[in-house]
Amino acid sequence: MKVVKYFVLSLAFLVAVLQSPCFGKTEHTVYFENTDYELHVYHIYGTEKGKTLMIIGGIQGDEPGGYTTADLFADITLKKGNMIVVPRANFLSIIKHKREINNDMNRRFKVKDREYYEDKIVEILRELIGKSDYLLNLHEGSGFYSETRVSNLINPDRFGQSIIADADMYKTDDGRVLYLGRIASEVATEVNATIKDESHYFRFNNHHTLEKTTRHPEQRKSATFYALSTHGIPAFGIEVSKEIHDLEKKVRYQATVINAFLEKFGILPDNPRIVLDAPRLNYIVVSVNGDEHIVHNNNSLRVSKGDNVTITDISANYRRGLSADISGIGAANMFKRDFIVQSSVKANIKKDGVRFGGVSFDLAENQPAAIKAALSQKPLSVKDAKFKYLVVELNGLKHVLNNKEHLKLIRGDKLMLLDVVADGISPTALTVNFLGFVGDKVHNTGEDRGYTINTAKDLWKDYSLDKTGKSYSVEISIGKSLIGAVYVDIDEPKMDYIVLKQNSGVKRCYTSGDVITFNSKDTVEIVDAKTNVNKNDGITYSFEKASPQSNGAVVKKLLPGDSFHINELTADKASHYNIVVTRDGIVLGKTQVKIDEKIAFLESQDTH
Repeated sequence: MKVVKYFVLSLAFLVAVLQSPCFGKTEHTVYFENTDYELHVYHIYGTEKGKTLMIIGGIQGDEPGGYTTADLFADITLKKGNMIVVPRANFLSIIKHKREINNDMNRRFKVKDREYYEDKIVEILRELIGKSDYLLNLHEGSGFYSETRVSNLINPDRFGQSIIADADMYKTDDGRVLYLGRIASEVATEVNATIKDESHYFRFNNHHTLEKTTRHPEQRKSATFYALSTHGIPAFGIEVSKEIHDLEKKVRYQATVINAFLEKFGILPDNPRIVLDAPRLNYIVVSVNGDEHIVHNNNSLRVSKGDNVTITDISANYRRGLSADISGIGAANMFKRDFIVQSSVKANIKKDGVRFGGVSFDLAENQPAAIKAALSQKPLSVKDAKFKYLVVELNGLKHVLNNKEHLKLIRGDKLMLLDVVADGISPTALTVNFLGFVGDKVHNTGEDRGYTINTAKDLWKDYSLDKTGKSYSVEISIGKSLIGAVYVDIDEPKMDYIVLKQNSGVKRCYTSGDVITFNSKDTVEIVDAKTNVNKNDGITYSFEKASPQSNGAVVKKLLPGDSFHINELTADKASHYNIVVTRDGIVLGKTQVKIDEKIAFLESQDTH
């Protein structure tokens, strides 16, 4: 008989064991990078364990409702469960506005070769489906599905406004029964209660794909049929109608269906939302022979024949689905790809294949008059000068701010004012003054360009707009005449949780205030922390004494990946300790450490 002794767990420790090791994280993976068919996959983990739902959008490039909706869910956070989101499965077909390029990607799941790029992507999608518990494939279908024929656009052969499954009920190889029709019908009923126009109601569309008499034998090559027949997971196609021409309405319909499925599957999101702003291009960053330049929307950059040019970044109000189409260059997407300048060309910047901005690359010899005019430009008077934008660097990344625009950051971020652009005046004639910061403390002229501003230490609260240190203005002026301003809004750094690994075991997550009980012989590793700070820049960890008389004395400073032995750090036998997470002296959170020799895993003993 085997006797195993166990130890008593604190409440916080028990909660941590039940939580997912990845606890609220999102992992972003890029396949086939810098190709026309680049594939982005987002693994989203909830704060509590649960099932995994996979969403595929854009498997056919002429169905914007699908990939636009899927893109919204790439940014979601989850309270419970997990998601795998593929917003644009077939990016090249999206750029080209075509259903297919070589083959219909949603008819390649039965194919095992790698003849076309579609097959390489499907190979990855098959692997991801195998890691999922449910699948939703987002589409746009023609007309409106109806069980009976009403008209040419409303009949059983149409797909629009339907939830498709391959069967009403399916028995898996391991004996489970999947009631696909019941799930789809319940979701449709819930969603239809939110739709005012009855002609836009969703209906369950059973394709009877497993039956010989099916009207849709081609679906046996699809993603949903593969998921159901190979992996035994509930899989549905969500079809909005192509006859609905309002994209925002289609996206709202599809997102509402997805949210209903999430609830049905026990996957709980944090504040699901729909934001569909029109795409806006601020600027692009261009590397010319290794030197970087910022080129604003609709402006031009002077280049020379033979220059090596790369568009390295696109600053817009969207970060996904962006491409650069350069006239005379063969590839469909030249974003982050080198090209050699042979003549003046134009770069059209697109979101999901639709142009929303552009810049020109003009050969120097083609514009001598324009260059001379620009070099000799002088303002006729102060009133002729017009502020256009301010270039800043935030944590090493460049941003361009228009007049009265707000820049949001986290206290402790490093900010530098780089340059200012205004019509009718040289930048050297302008003053850029961050109110509440002094760059040159000896000769304070109000000019603050070129200084690194530590937003945790260098700002004067009394000069902030709200007198609380949360909002500041940066003023651009000529002498005493103000011609523009931008605003800096500062949020406080916060910690959601810290991730520790005990005795090389599993990763566990603790929120601020949790009590962690260790044995003095334990080894602990600092793995990570989830904060609102981008890439945890400037985040530090320390093991400190917590007794009143110690006044928070630091026993040891730590970095992610550092391991420490409890008995080494608690040799002074203080009664209380803390693991503290800080940024530039600001405490984001702390967990309490308790030492108890009774808390230990004991080795198993065999008795006969």
